[in-house]
Amino acid sequence: MNHSIYSADRTTHLKIVVVALVAGVVIAGIGISARVNATDDGYTQTAHIIKAGKPIAVTSSNTSMVR
Repeated sequence: MNHSIYSADRTTHLKIVVVALVAGVVIAGIGISARVNATDDGYTQTAHIIKAGKPIAVTSSNTSMVR
């Protein structure tokens, strides 16, 4: 029984790493399956294109600008 991570032996560290990896794979699998199921329901994203207009100069003074 190791009460501290500093005094734990090699097998205890290995068990911790394996449990963390398994938990990471499970969480990633749940995330991927939730994302795949969400796209099957018809929720798709569309790209909206915004085109730039004519350039303008914005100023707070009332004087005319000469270029």
